[in-house]
Amino acid sequence: MTDPGQTESGETSDQSKSAPEDRATAGPLDESEANAVRPYVDLGGVKILPREGLQLRLEVEEGSKRVVAVGLDYADSSLQVQPFAAPRTTGLWHEIREQIAEQIAKQGGKSKVVPGPFGPELMAEIVATAPGQPGTKRLARFIGVDGPRWFLRGVIAGAATTDPDAAAKVEDLFRSIVVVRGNSPMPPRDLIPIIVPAAATDASGGTQSV
Repeated sequence: MTDPGQTESGETSDQSKSAPEDRATAGPLDESEANAVRPYVDLGGVKILPREGLQLRLEVEEGSKRVVAVGLDYADSSLQVQPFAAPRTTGLWHEIREQIAEQIAKQGGKSKVVPGPFGPELMAEIVATAPGQPGTKRLARFIGVDGPRWFLRGVIAGAATTDPDAAAKVEDLFRSIVVVRGNSPMPPRDLIPIIVPAAATDASGGTQSV
């Protein structure tokens, strides 16, 4: 799911912004709200704050070779994040959440909207389609935050879907992300470009191929 997608029914969805009340101070932050002296890993559209035990990888689209997501492995869990351009005054998460739920149902999975630390989130049971694993199910949490002119989507898998301690750590990780929207005009829902850092490093201080 590298694109939020379009509605099939054409129905009007809730376009209000969805974000924690303290987003501007507790995150996820806009570049204008972040502490400029913190040692972020700069990936273009997002900046990641290093912490012990955090492994970072970039997910690349095979055909275009462009980076389409940032993968973060932490606390026996994984967090995939994608930053998208968004309108200044309206939000994307309510509509995108509905589209994700429809997609999961079409693939034989199920999901439900539950309250979360960032607002409504989608708790899903997804049917795996990987070769050799037909019918295997896994849990995933889909989270989203509407910021100023951007939307940040996250997909959580692993321990943080069921274990409260792991969940708290991964939620704090998501909070620490900084989104860099930039000033270039972009249509809403376009992926904000993610770049490979000049010196590819993992987020715990070592080096690795990303």
